Amino acid sequence: MLAAILFDLDGTIVNTDPIHYRAWQEMLLNYSIEIDETFYKSRISGGLNPEIVKDILPQLSAAEGQKFADEKEALFRKLASYLKPLSGFLELLEWTNTHQLKRALVTNAPRLNAEFMLEVLGIKEVFHTIVLADDCIAGKPDPAPYQVALNKLGIQAGEAIALEDSPSGIRSAVSADIRTIGIASTHDPQVLQSFGAFMAIPDFTDLQLWTFLNSLIETDSSAIASNF
Repeated sequence: MLAAILFDLDGTIVNTDPIHYRAWQEMLLNYSIEIDETFYKSRISGGLNPEIVKDILPQLSAAEGQKFADEKEALFRKLASYLKPLSGFLELLEWTNTHQLKRALVTNAPRLNAEFMLEVLGIKEVFHTIVLADDCIAGKPDPAPYQVALNKLGIQAGEAIALEDSPSGIRSAVSADIRTIGIASTHDPQVLQSFGAFMAIPDFTDLQLWTFLNSLIETDSSAIASNF
C-alpha cells in the first residue's frame, strides 16, 4: 500500500538551482575560480557544503570552509527572496490530503535555508516530519536521511514514494529501497534514471506521474475490497 510521499526540497519542490549556481559563481570568483553549468551539476548540485568546499577549495581550513559556506548560503537567501513551487506541487499536496497519505521532507539543505524556503513558499506546516542532513549520521547520497524519515513516519520502504531531482538524492532514496521518481528540473531525465529513478518527469503536472499514483490508490482500494 502507498502510505507516504517523501519530498526533496531544492530542485524538487522548488527549482533553486539557478540561484545556487549564481551564488556559487559569485563566491568562487573571490578565489579566481570560474564555473559553468557542467561544473555545477557534476561537482556541486545535490551535495553537502563541507564536501563541496573540501573538493573545490582544499586549501581552506575547516573553520575557513565553514565561513565560506555560511556566506554562500547567506547570499543564496538574499537572492532567493521570491520563490514559487514547481507546477503541480500544490495539487499533489491536495491529492495526498484526499487520500490521507503522510508527507515527509528529506533534504540536504542547511537548516537556515530549509526554514527560509519553507517560510517563503508558505508550506512550513504541510509535512508530518522534516529530516535534515544535519540530524543524521550522514547526508545524501547515504540512505540514512530516508531511513530516518521512514522510521519517523512508522512505515516500510515499500509503502513510500520518493521524489528527487539530483543523482545524490536518487542514490540515497534508492539505497533505502524506496521507489524513486526523478524530477528533471536540473538534470536530464536519462541521467536521473541511470542512478535508479524508475521514472523521470519535468514537474508535478506530468500525466505519467498521475497515472502511476492513481494506479497505486486503485490497487490499494481493490486489495482492501477483496478482504471483505
